[in-house]
Amino acid sequence: MDEIRRLKELVDGSDNIVFFGGAGVSTESGIPDFRSTDGLYHQEYDYPPETILSHTFFMQNTKEFYRFYKNKMLCLDAKPNAAHKKLAQLEAAGKLKAVITQNIDGLHQKAGSREVLELHGSVLRNYCMRCGTFYDAEYMLRAEGVPCCEKCGEIIKPDVVLYEEGLNNETLTKAIRYIANADVLIIGGTSLVVYPAAGLIDYYRGNKLVVVNKSVTPQDKYADLVVPGKIGEIFSQL
Repeated sequence: MDEIRRLKELVDGSDNIVFFGGAGVSTESGIPDFRSTDGLYHQEYDYPPETILSHTFFMQNTKEFYRFYKNKMLCLDAKPNAAHKKLAQLEAAGKLKAVITQNIDGLHQKAGSREVLELHGSVLRNYCMRCGTFYDAEYMLRAEGVPCCEKCGEIIKPDVVLYEEGLNNETLTKAIRYIANADVLIIGGTSLVVYPAAGLIDYYRGNKLVVVNKSVTPQDKYADLVVPGKIGEIFSQL
């Protein structure tokens, strides 16, 4: 396939690659996507996921938030796939500078990636809203009903950016710096419709913009290379 050969040439010829990824990177690990036809938006709940995963809903309907969160967001048995592993290999080889991800599952780190900027946080980190005590994802999964702090009894909140909440400024600044200075920018497994995350692409100044995705994205018309398909299958050929 010409596109994959061209992608391999770009990867082989660069030591300043940045990867920007979304849910499509993790669906091949069995983690459901929000917007695909078989994703979370088509499950049976009284509210759409965008409502449940909002700051207001978390504060006002905490029990229902956690019922959804534990069922749909804590996929702790998921394993890194070929895309995660290839990115970790590229970083270890000194070719990839950073992974910037919209995912909250920690699979990039599990695969061995070290410089991972999590725009939307991580389900693996959870903190008491009063005293700040840390709790891991296993604790959250085991907790009956609403997880509460063992020290002070307050509700524990996942370190995940909910709708209505702002992104972490330090993470954003680092992501912008990596993208602006990248030689090759690879966008993978994201529909690029979630803002402000999707807007970070606009900071890329180079001429080696690659989009790897199953469906069309708004960036396709600006990309120097578009590789349609499943990202794990494509990356396994690099």
